[in-house]
Amino acid sequence: MKNLVPLPYRRVSVQPYTGEMSEAAIRAHLLGREAYRRTDFVVLRKESQTAVVAITAPDRESLFSPIDSVEVLALPDACVFADAPDTDPANPSALAAKARDLGIGPEGTLVVRGKYEHVNFIHQPDPLVIRVVEVAPPEPPKLFGLAQHVLGYADLPPIRLELERIDLNDLAAGHAPPAFLAPCRSGGLDRFAAPVYFLDERPARHDWTMVGCERSLQFHRHYYGDEPPRIEMCPRRLAGSRAEPTLLKCCLLEYHIEEDGPVAIVPWGADLKMVEEALKRLVASRQ
Repeated sequence: MKNLVPLPYRRVSVQPYTGEMSEAAIRAHLLGREAYRRTDFVVLRKESQTAVVAITAPDRESLFSPIDSVEVLALPDACVFADAPDTDPANPSALAAKARDLGIGPEGTLVVRGKYEHVNFIHQPDPLVIRVVEVAPPEPPKLFGLAQHVLGYADLPPIRLELERIDLNDLAAGHAPPAFLAPCRSGGLDRFAAPVYFLDERPARHDWTMVGCERSLQFHRHYYGDEPPRIEMCPRRLAGSRAEPTLLKCCLLEYHIEEDGPVAIVPWGADLKMVEEALKRLVASRQ
């Protein structure tokens, strides 16, 4: 039952209840009562108390049918009801995030009245944690932003993204060349200790240290015929070996995704569709 989120959430019926909040009383209350043919779960509300129940009925063709089995998933001691108008009740990751915000762990259940005042729940929230290794600036780091966007619409189980931010300013700290060369123009490089030039603008050659990856080095060889001192900024190289699910990017890839154990690597210019596919692969590798 871990990470149970009914979708579509029309499968969830919210009903007032006045009886005792015990498994026996709830079973007695629901058995034999009519249920709509699309109802698989019932949320019972008694003042500040909430319980969540799974039901079955023998006839799912007729509009209504008597309930023939009841499984109490959560009683009030492990169930929280929350008004969260900014939470999408159709988004498992959003429900898991709200549960985490409220301190509800893998043994609990959260019922949310979310966007559009619709109700859904997550039972035993235990989302898959995926590390996103990404360079910054820009802010927010692009790959992390794309992955967050994907979780807003994709058909994925609950996922929690954790950003592992590689700050280009930190990489350059401790270096004091006459100038720096960055791959492309970006705001936020305000802690560099020397003027900054940008490789994609193909400036006149200076005595610089390049903050860049292998692809940037290839461009530099083509433009200027030499190799400057270089500070590595490739997330794939800096991340090293990983045991946990990790998403990162590498500009040596152009049109495909690579997998290296628990790591999914997308091209530097990956779009939402490619990031979605990478996340799905990470999920599949954990199942």
